[in-house]
Amino acid sequence: MTNIKEIAQCAGVSVSTVSRVLNDHPYVSPDKRKSVLEAINRLNYTRNINAIHLSKGKTNLIGVIIPFNNHPYYGAIVNGITKQANAIGCHIVIFQTNYDREKEIQAFNMLQMKQLDGIIVCSRISEMKILLDYQKYGPIILCEDTAQAEFSSISIDHYAAFSCALEYVIAKGYKKIGYSLGRKKSRNSSHRTKAFNDIMSKHQLINNEAWLFEGSYHIKDGEQLFQEWNSMMDKPEAIIITNDDTAAGFILTARKSGIRVPEDVAILGFNNDSLGEMLDITTISLPLEWIGKMAVDLFENPEEVKHVKLDYALIKRKTV
Repeated sequence: MTNIKEIAQCAGVSVSTVSRVLNDHPYVSPDKRKSVLEAINRLNYTRNINAIHLSKGKTNLIGVIIPFNNHPYYGAIVNGITKQANAIGCHIVIFQTNYDREKEIQAFNMLQMKQLDGIIVCSRISEMKILLDYQKYGPIILCEDTAQAEFSSISIDHYAAFSCALEYVIAKGYKKIGYSLGRKKSRNSSHRTKAFNDIMSKHQLINNEAWLFEGSYHIKDGEQLFQEWNSMMDKPEAIIITNDDTAAGFILTARKSGIRVPEDVAILGFNNDSLGEMLDITTISLPLEWIGKMAVDLFENPEEVKHVKLDYALIKRKTV
């Protein structure tokens, strides 16, 4: 493999001159720069990027852990991360884990090996103690509501957002209310479940465990959710669904079956994505792209641990 010394000999210049050309240093005469570039082409020289990263202690790469790459929620966050990363001269490396702990560990191992400058965790299955083991190797930013002192985080107040949604449904006169989640054990889901329990208790309404549905991620899950609801003898009158995609799947399947929304069952979604807007779904709007942008801002300033929460908004449409 060609090295800098051989380029210098071929170009008739010093090794330091070659180094300055490779690093785009301004103080090189046009003639010498031309000679070095011609020698590089002649010798088919390729820079060892890994060696450069090790010498500079920086890769300009940010790892991004997501469970799915085909979900609007994570797509919007990644879009925000990408825009802000590009603005600061960084690139992102996506780790789609499908909630596989080993795949998450692979990303953290790359941080340990200095192949990444930091990691933004959009959603995780790994315990906090695992993240703590890797925290010393670079900034780890969490897109979840956490008071963990070692990690900066950016999140929505899911307890407050879900409370707002449920209070609105109750104010519209519904008493038999169910809700759907993605993973029951996720941190965001735990906040939503607590909000549901608290608000239902406050209004002295029945909290029927049979009306808690799980596994709501995609539009196909909405079809399954409708089938579960439709097979019940005792059905909820309204369902708060964890995302607009699943809500859309429910509504479209309901229409095919002659079930009217909201006359036969009311639906309230989350995220305010394009599909929800197209189907006029009443929803809670979440600033997902801003979560991504601010996660990069926190990555850029790792010296101070911050826990940032962004606002949400109730979007009243036609499904409640």
